[in-house]
Amino acid sequence: MTERLLYGIDSPADLRKLPRDQVEQVANEIRSEILERVSQTGGHLASSLGAVELITALHYVFETPDDKVVFDVGHQGYPHKMLTGRRNQFEGIGQQEGISKFLRRSESPYDTFGAGHAGTSISAALGMARGMRHRGEDSLAIAFIGDGAMTAGMAFEALNHAGHIQEKNLIVILNDNEMSISPNVGALSSYLSRTMSAPMARRIKGWARDFITSMPGDMLHWARKAEESLKVFFSPGLLFEALSFRYVGPIEGHRMDVVLETFENVKQMIAAGDGPVLIHALTEKGHGYEPAERDPLKYHGVTKFNVESGQFAPKKTGPPAYTRVFSDTLIRLAREDERIVGITAAMAPGTGLDRFQAEFPDRFYDVGIAEQHAVTFAAGLAVEGMKPVAAIYSTFLQRAYDQVLHDVCLQNLDVTFALDRGGLVGADGATHQGVYDYSYLRSLPNAVVMAPKDENELQHMLATAIEYPGPAAIRFPRGAGLGVPMDPEIKPLSFGEAEVLRDGTDVLIAAVGSVVHPALEAASELASQGISAAVLNARFVRPLDRERILALTGRCKAVVTVEEHTAAGGFGSAVLEALSEAGVDARTLCLSLPDEIIEHGYGPGDFGLDADGIAKSVEAFLREA
Repeated sequence: MTERLLYGIDSPADLRKLPRDQVEQVANEIRSEILERVSQTGGHLASSLGAVELITALHYVFETPDDKVVFDVGHQGYPHKMLTGRRNQFEGIGQQEGISKFLRRSESPYDTFGAGHAGTSISAALGMARGMRHRGEDSLAIAFIGDGAMTAGMAFEALNHAGHIQEKNLIVILNDNEMSISPNVGALSSYLSRTMSAPMARRIKGWARDFITSMPGDMLHWARKAEESLKVFFSPGLLFEALSFRYVGPIEGHRMDVVLETFENVKQMIAAGDGPVLIHALTEKGHGYEPAERDPLKYHGVTKFNVESGQFAPKKTGPPAYTRVFSDTLIRLAREDERIVGITAAMAPGTGLDRFQAEFPDRFYDVGIAEQHAVTFAAGLAVEGMKPVAAIYSTFLQRAYDQVLHDVCLQNLDVTFALDRGGLVGADGATHQGVYDYSYLRSLPNAVVMAPKDENELQHMLATAIEYPGPAAIRFPRGAGLGVPMDPEIKPLSFGEAEVLRDGTDVLIAAVGSVVHPALEAASELASQGISAAVLNARFVRPLDRERILALTGRCKAVVTVEEHTAAGGFGSAVLEALSEAGVDARTLCLSLPDEIIEHGYGPGDFGLDADGIAKSVEAFLREA
């Protein structure tokens, strides 16, 4: 068997040594390699399969890393990793000390800008293009945006700015894997755009422009009308032209000859001073692998699977996921209250709202990758008496901080925030860790912040948040619940009231959310050592149940707080503030995640937040007294 050309490529410079007629073979080999590797490790599949030709051609035509490529939503980046020296590191993807599932600057000089959240590439590339210009360099900045990231408002803010300042060294590649443009229109536009990006066609367009502007008034008016009519008829790029970009497309993004020719023509356009340019490429998510083509959503992020059959490894049976419990509960509550509305920002399956949509299509809104709009849209619904529930990952709500404050909290509007993936997220790593929400929410006026100890408490907590007539946030973890019995009746909790799970006299362990049960187990372990530990399930980070905390502190010698959250400004900080305001001089220890960037592959146990770690920390703390 002939060795793959890919195995001789350790950098894009090696790729560029190959004759042009071998580039398509390399792309095919990359697609096969991604399938083989990801089927064994899990990871992001469909998006990367759909971007293979574009990324391979990009590295072949442009002088990376001198020409800077900035990726959006980094899960498109596996072909990029294959071509930039990381092909043999895929067995450790998403694991501690392994390569990231997304893009990060510390991993490779070819990862010019970190990619995790969507909508950032054009802004970053524009800034880089301008920065290189200030340094007297003339390299290109290329924003590679796709997988719905163009729905982010920030992308259009960047396009507007780039067009305004006419940055000549900026290229935007729109990897459009949506199915909204018909094949016939796409094929015609692809032919026209390839022809019109060629040097002769550009000269003809220039001559035509000069000719039209030399016409007398009436003739000039009708010539311009005709020109605009043709643009509307033939091209979907009128919007980008209006933003002062040179629009090229749509092109067939899986035709290597088309992509190479277009990229080379655009490179000449930039050299001639015709930037900024937007290339619109039509691709198919999951391209080249039939199961992923049929169901790109299912194969977006995958666990191990069989390449030939497309079958995934059997899932272990166990308790339902927190996301499922949230979805089930919201549906039950919505059947009883027609004011309840579900909102998501392009994450309907991830948040469980796809099931809500199926039952209540008229009360479901997916706003795209636009968290800021989602929050203010929810605020508007609340003004009119609805009860919106915005289901947004903890890490993504950060993108709408101002809207949560300005549009919801300052007006004390009845919006519920369901924050999935609160806490550590394992393989997804630094860009997706949901470890800052207590801090950024508990400081806001009128905000209520809660976290359930298990899936049963989650259903009651959701009812509490929806019943509360102001802003309320619930954060819950990724993955399966604990398998606790589920109460058949859903009832709101006593507002602001913590739950005493175990009494004690030596130390109070006050915990919140996912670490409550480990704290309870730690107390049992400490009891075997003769240490009497009280355990408090705080439930509410804001408002804090100060009365119970102070009462238990009065009976105990010390206080230990536990949270799956960063140390700065979190639950432990809230308890320390309460003790200080009450004038209580108690020995305290705050167990939390470290105040540092946490990369992929880590879980609570790595930071001493499992039962054994909590017990050891408490025992050592008391021993030091």
